[in-house]
Amino acid sequence: MTSHDTLAELRLHGVDHTARPTWKLKETVEFYRDTLGLPLIHTISARGWGPATHPDFLHFFFDSGKGSTIAFFYYLGSKEPDGMKDRPGQPPVPSDHLFDATHTSWLVDTKEELLAWKEKLEGKGVEVSSTTAHEVIESIYFRDPNGYFIEITRKLRPVDEIDATDAALTLEAAIRLEAEGGEPKAEQPSIDAVWNKKASLLEAELGGSAASARPAVRLYVLDVPEFASLVEDARGRSDCKVSPAGRNYLLIEAQDVLEFKRKTLNLKPAIWYGLFTGGLHGRIECFDRDKVRIAPE
Repeated sequence: MTSHDTLAELRLHGVDHTARPTWKLKETVEFYRDTLGLPLIHTISARGWGPATHPDFLHFFFDSGKGSTIAFFYYLGSKEPDGMKDRPGQPPVPSDHLFDATHTSWLVDTKEELLAWKEKLEGKGVEVSSTTAHEVIESIYFRDPNGYFIEITRKLRPVDEIDATDAALTLEAAIRLEAEGGEPKAEQPSIDAVWNKKASLLEAELGGSAASARPAVRLYVLDVPEFASLVEDARGRSDCKVSPAGRNYLLIEAQDVLEFKRKTLNLKPAIWYGLFTGGLHGRIECFDRDKVRIAPE
């Protein structure tokens, strides 16, 4: 086998560990070992790591299951950054999208296990969010003593090739929009442009009649359970029609303004705000917690 063949077959085999800094040594150890029940399995203690500016540290690891660990760096004598000091007391809802985007999620198998963890954590004085469904997962959230976001989740359905193909098309639309913006990259104030670009890419791939001959408002919906209520609502209305679009998408078409209501669709906000992830042609005039209105461009 040539070196090129070997490189082509390289695969990563799961996450070994994630790591974050902490300035709360005792609290962090007690939380992960005693509250979450993760065994402490290894600690590195070292006099810096080369550069004179690198402080001495403890690097400790907890077993997080299936051969993975979650680790922390405790830098001896270093000062906690001002931005970290107020984190621990914040509620378990996204308050800083940059800080909270970095989080750890553990998997459980059932709804009963998820609710049991919520009860256990609350019994230990941890503030825990309500359950939240995010398309293919359902989760609870809380914070560790450092203020880091933690998630426990269960899978609502398997993720398969349909999802992978759709994911690639979404990112391709976003990447093309960035490229079209030139340098420096144009800021995109909303997701609407990505959804419109995705619909254009999908239509170019699927072919069909000229865009000018199509209804002015077109919504592409991936044929998966989480968006089924949108399709069913559209099928029962006289102002739009539903048809197969190919590649596991359904197409909702309308000649004029379309409006949908969240409560009618019986959707949680986390799914509601991603309602048009399949792609759309149209201009979103209103998109709040209760209703969305799409008009012809």
